[in-house]
Amino acid sequence: MRHLTQRLQWRHLRLLSAIDESGQLSMAAERLAITQPAASRMLAEIEGMVEQPLFVRKPKGMVPTPIGQVLIRHAVSLLRGLTATANEVNAFAAGKTGSVRVGSVTGAAVAYVVPSVQKLRADTQGADITIAVAPSEELIQGLHNGDYDFVLARVPPPHDRRQFEFMQGRAETVEFLARCDHPLLSLRKPTLKDFRGYAWVIQGVGTPMRDAVERAYIEHSIPLPDEIINTTSLLVMIASLQSSDALSPISSEVAELLAGTTTGDMTTLRFPAPITIQPYHLIQKKQQTLSPLAVRLRDLVIEALRVGP
Repeated sequence: MRHLTQRLQWRHLRLLSAIDESGQLSMAAERLAITQPAASRMLAEIEGMVEQPLFVRKPKGMVPTPIGQVLIRHAVSLLRGLTATANEVNAFAAGKTGSVRVGSVTGAAVAYVVPSVQKLRADTQGADITIAVAPSEELIQGLHNGDYDFVLARVPPPHDRRQFEFMQGRAETVEFLARCDHPLLSLRKPTLKDFRGYAWVIQGVGTPMRDAVERAYIEHSIPLPDEIINTTSLLVMIASLQSSDALSPISSEVAELLAGTTTGDMTTLRFPAPITIQPYHLIQKKQQTLSPLAVRLRDLVIEALRVGP
């Protein structure tokens, strides 16, 4: 019985399990797609390894001996483990399990990443999916550091755009979020000058959102507000709007999500002149190898970006 672990093979374990299930050598051979003489020789080979009989032949079929029961119990356990391993490997290769890490600016996360993840989860098995929402600067640095498989962001200077692969992108339009009883809502059609004097709750200086809104105000000779709350937190933004006449510039995708929800009786206002932010893109590092799950999610997001919200 020496070196049994080196001599037993998966075919041996499959035969033991098949005999135990069927009680007949002929039926076990049929299940394994081998001849009965081949099955008989294989069983004799196993019994030679353990130097003891593994089955007793009785009128109603083959019954395992005590040592046969031990081998069968472990054979069944090992075969189940092998099947589970094969299923998991196949699922991973098909992109149905594994992990994927995505970074995104807020509007893209709301409009495209979350719906794509929902589609992906309908056909996954225990996938580990991470979605991080942050400004483009943090996302690009995270992509560079290997924190993300891909991001939906813009590449701010001084990053070298040549190290990234740019895929489908979309531009963002800006609306203003405000509380439902904001003074501007009492006007039938607010004009540019009506937006004077209202504080902002907005992303920090240098962000694409801030640049686009400031540029729009300056182009239309509207003074920038004296009072500005800088934040990237939606919760801080909503809390600030509930208790003041401030306005919060946000992407139309985020506005659609927040307006009229239970986040605090919010509504949106359109600026009299369109405000558009430079496009963001789905970006990954050049020559980066993605897992099958990450590839599936990336392709779903690309399709969503192409079709639109």
